[in-house]
Amino acid sequence: MAHLIRAAAAAALTLSLSSPLVLAGPAAASGTLRPAAASGTLRPTDSPAPAGPLAAPSPLPGAAPQEVSVRRAVAGPELPRPTGRWAVGRSVLHLVDRSRPDPWVPSADGRELMVTVHYPAARPGTGRPAPYASTDEVQAMLDGYGLSDSIPAAELAAMRTHSRTDARPAPGRYPLVVLSPGFTVSRYTLTALAEDLASRGYVVASVDHAYESLGIRTPDGRLLGCESCGPISEGQVPESRITSGRAQDVSYVLDRLTGRHAAWKYARTTIDRKRVGMAGHSIGGASAATAMAADGRVRAGVNMDGAFYGELPQDGMGGRPFMLLGTDDEMHRPGGKDHTWDAAWDRFGGWKRWLTVAGSDHFTFSDAPVFLDHFGVPRAPLPADRALKATRAYVAAFFDLHLKGVEQPLLDGPSSAHPEVVFHNP
Repeated sequence: MAHLIRAAAAAALTLSLSSPLVLAGPAAASGTLRPAAASGTLRPTDSPAPAGPLAAPSPLPGAAPQEVSVRRAVAGPELPRPTGRWAVGRSVLHLVDRSRPDPWVPSADGRELMVTVHYPAARPGTGRPAPYASTDEVQAMLDGYGLSDSIPAAELAAMRTHSRTDARPAPGRYPLVVLSPGFTVSRYTLTALAEDLASRGYVVASVDHAYESLGIRTPDGRLLGCESCGPISEGQVPESRITSGRAQDVSYVLDRLTGRHAAWKYARTTIDRKRVGMAGHSIGGASAATAMAADGRVRAGVNMDGAFYGELPQDGMGGRPFMLLGTDDEMHRPGGKDHTWDAAWDRFGGWKRWLTVAGSDHFTFSDAPVFLDHFGVPRAPLPADRALKATRAYVAAFFDLHLKGVEQPLLDGPSSAHPEVVFHNP
């Protein structure tokens, strides 16, 4: 699997007008297409070499990069409104686990994590409007994916969200869902899902794992680059180092959000520590399984289009539920090229679902369809609104069933409301 990923990453070094720019193809769906030569502590002027999951493989290997022409929208981009009953608050935490070294930068002062917490807010309009991301974080991502000429970083960073900074939480205790992003991208690319879950009555902790993203801004002004990109792309270390490290990250985040000395000021009065789930995109989804296997506090998990790395326990998750949600292509249908899904499916011993989404691509399950459509960048055929509705609906239904105990007919079989979602029972 790893050699296929690295081959696809090499092929993605060029863009061609004869092939639409899409959010990754089948090779990316295997988990970790990544930009090349993107590492270090970046500055806004640094430009990692273009490649990775936002670039389509060129049909002419070795061809020179060409400019991608896109239309410019008049109004700024905006995430779709959350669908739940609650307003949404947002807090940002900088956590440092000094009990272990960083797996990519051992000289660092512990393992750094940036965490965005979305939660049900008491009423609309309290707090300050929450930004999407910083301009230099977005610039680092666009540079790494070769999209700087297509998407203005400042406009994408200013994309309108629907959460308010440090708004007062709504009364009550809510289940906690941890979100982990794909390799090289940051937690903000899952904002639409995080806001929607919060509006439906969840506390959502989206985690950025240091040195596994093209750019993570810390409170002291550093922009942490992708120190892991080189070793992973060159095959120097296995991808399982990412999933095992993220499992430790998640356990630490749970300690800091559900323990006695909570890092978030509203944690003790707002989080129900007995109801915890995790979802992730790409290798973040694979990490959900690894985290569940390592930490019994995680009661339910969702993998959105990520290959698994490392073997799961023989009894799966000890009866805990797990859902696969992926592209409906040769990669993630039963018997597809990503054999890790078939192997994992056989080991899931509890409630389980295997769903694929027709017309999707690897980044369908993130915010990417929204901003790519806004800036006129060609991608997979499934419209952005349909992509986001499906992702939000099925992830929320899964956690409503398994963390809230609310029956969900949506998970029983195909639905006319979401005709693109295909159920599999290998």
